[in-house]
Formats: sequence, structure tokens, C-alpha cells
Amino acid sequence: MKPGLRVALLGCGVVGTEVVRLLNEQADDLAARVGAPLELAGIAVRRPDRVRAGVDPELLTTDAQVLVTRDDVDIVIEVIGGIEPARTLMLEAMKTGKSVITANKALLAEDGATLFAAAREYGADLYYEASVAGAIPLLRPLRESLVGDHIHRVLGIVNGTTNYILDQMDTHGAGFNDALEEAQALGYAEADPTADVEGFDAAAKAAILAQLAFHTPVTAADVHREGITEVSAADVAGAQGMDCVVKLLAICERIPSQDGRNGRGVSVRVYPAMIPRSHPLASVREAYNAVFVEAESAGSLMFYGAGAGGAPTASAILGDLVAVARNVVGGTPGPVEVTYAKLPVLPMGETVTRYYIQVDVTDEAGVLATVAEEFARHGVSIQAVRQVGSGEEAQLVVVTHRAPDAALSATVEGLRGLEIVREVTSVMRVEGDE
Repeated sequence: MKPGLRVALLGCGVVGTEVVRLLNEQADDLAARVGAPLELAGIAVRRPDRVRAGVDPELLTTDAQVLVTRDDVDIVIEVIGGIEPARTLMLEAMKTGKSVITANKALLAEDGATLFAAAREYGADLYYEASVAGAIPLLRPLRESLVGDHIHRVLGIVNGTTNYILDQMDTHGAGFNDALEEAQALGYAEADPTADVEGFDAAAKAAILAQLAFHTPVTAADVHREGITEVSAADVAGAQGMDCVVKLLAICERIPSQDGRNGRGVSVRVYPAMIPRSHPLASVREAYNAVFVEAESAGSLMFYGAGAGGAPTASAILGDLVAVARNVVGGTPGPVEVTYAKLPVLPMGETVTRYYIQVDVTDEAGVLATVAEEFARHGVSIQAVRQVGSGEEAQLVVVTHRAPDAALSATVEGLRGLEIVREVTSVMRVEGDE
């Protein structure tokens, strides 16, 4: 067996502690798989006096800069999160010839281009399977297995917190706040859940998925983002009435040009949407994740599993570690990111989608014709319409055919200005087959 490889770990919270545990418990198996022993060289932390079960205090240091540039370190694992100092530390590691493994979705979505450029320049590996969907092996299939195919669409549930909340609202009739409190009590949601419920976490993951799937630069700022804080009991009930369920979806699509030969651009968005209960994503319960990939030759593929948590995330990191360590032992670098396509990210207004719209209306003759005229004025075709209730309780429920989002949005604003409309009570996009 070849000489051992030494690993530096940046961060030792929930995920970092699990990484240490797996390295210790599976040391013999990992060495056999890699062809060389893996040994922790040091662990950078902010509070070295804190007790960490199963972690040797002698390995702890507060000087992460020195740790990542040490000559006896071969591979760096980053699990501290955030933009800085993570970016600087990872760049310093690669400059000194070290390969890097990270779970940092926020950094990859904001400035992945800088990290990828450094990996290419210095001949270092940069692996990041754990940054999206936890333990689910998703990024490596996009990066390697499907690299010879033409991916049309990536659609999925990539945030366990919001999926748990929406699942509770659907299956138990819970209100948003009650479901959020339960998610926090179970450890699915942070004390400050903003990143999850406002869609920031899912948007970062969508940017990473789109960049890999379409070989084009995409950042979190390019992603149209809507969270779930405005999803109401009426929205959930409306979905149930259509035999649908509400999910927070990350959607990455290649939009073809009119000639069908070249890509006009890509659409990358995150928002709550109704999907039919017959769709496989509708059955994804609690805090689980699932992602569909639609490719030209491979067809439809689904990836499902635990999307977060210390052990699942550590599992993905260890998978990357074995791959990187094998590359180091064999002297062959892994794949590099290629963003040759440079397709533009299209604005949300140009995205073609469908709407579910629920409107409180006055119960009088001609209401339906007036509403239909407003849809026609904006070039939006109605797929289905029905009236619910009568008198003061009269409502119209409208489901549209596919149309540009800008036209659908303008239609909703137009409805709000009609005298016969008391209130537009629910507006939600509809995904899945029309």
C-alpha cells in the first residue's frame, strides 16, 4: 500500500464531527478503497476548548491559514460554510497544490467561477457533491455519467425544511407557522429559517445544478426566487381540489431557439407550485429530497433520498474524499468544470408556465365573460374554469394553459382592477404535464 494521505478539515460542527467519526470508524475500509491510508492532519475551529465527542483535541487549531498551506497536507475538506474566510482558504489550498472538497453551496453559487478557475490553473481537484441534496448522488452523475448526453431539464425538491412544512400543511392541515415550529423542534429548520423558507437555499442549489447541467455560468443572483411564506391554507386546499400538492420546486430548463437547433437560453427558478398527485415528486414526504433529470438519450432519471443532516452530508463528503484520494494516488486529476455554452439566463417573464388563480367575484350575470375577456386581452388561454359557491361566497377557479409568465402576471393584475372582482385570493404556478 502507498504512503498515507493527510487530510485537513475546516470546521467541526455537526457535519465536521460526522466526517471525523466516519474517517475513524471506516479507516481500514477507506484505505483499501483508496489504496493508501487517510489520516487527519488537523482540524481548524473557532473554539478549540469546546468538547467534541470522538475528536482528538490535539488535532484542533484556530489557525486555518497555516493548516491549509502545510506541506504535509494533501487534501482539504471545507465545512465551515459562508463566503469568507472559506473562499480565501480554499483558494490558498489549491494554490499550494491541494485538492479541495466542500459542501459550501452558498459560495459555489455566488463565486464558483473563481474556484473552478483556480482548480484548473493549479491542477487541483474541486469536488462538491455534498453541496446539493445531501447524501443523494446527484452532482457526479451530472458531472460525469451524463456529460455525453444533452440535458433538457432538472426539476426537483432540494430543500428538506420547506418540504416538511408543506407536507404537514397538506397531510395534517397545519398552518404555516405551526408547521415551521414543528420543523424547528425536530431539527429540520434553523432558529432563523429565512434561508430555507424564503428560497435562498434552494436558489443556490438550483444555480449549481443549472451550471452543471447546461455547461453555462449561473449564479444565485440569476435565479428567480420565491419562498413559501405566502403559501396559505387556501392555496393548499385549492391544490387538493385539483388532486394536486404544493411543493417548493427548483426548476432548471434549457430553452431551445425557434429553429430547435441551438439553445436560446436557460431558465432557472425556485417557487412553490402545484403538481399532480400522480407525479412522482408529489409522493416525496417530510424532509426528503428528490430530483428529476430529463436527458435526450437517457430519458427521465430520478434521484431520491435524505437531503440534509450531519450523517447524510458526511456520507457525500466521504464519497468525494475517496474519489479525490484515488486521483492523488494515481496522479490523475478529476474532471474540471466546463462552461463553454455561456447561454444567457432568461428573465422570469419569458418563462412559459401555467397558473392556478382563485378569484372572489360578485355573483351576477356576465361575470365569467368579463373574466375570460381579461385573460384574452393578455393572450392567455384558459384550460379550465369552475365556480365555487354563490352569492357573497362566489368564487371562480381558473387554470390556464401554458403562457409567458409576464402575460400571466399581467392578467392577475388586470383581474384585481375589475369591479366584479372583490379579491384575488390565490395565485400559484402549476407544474407537471398539462
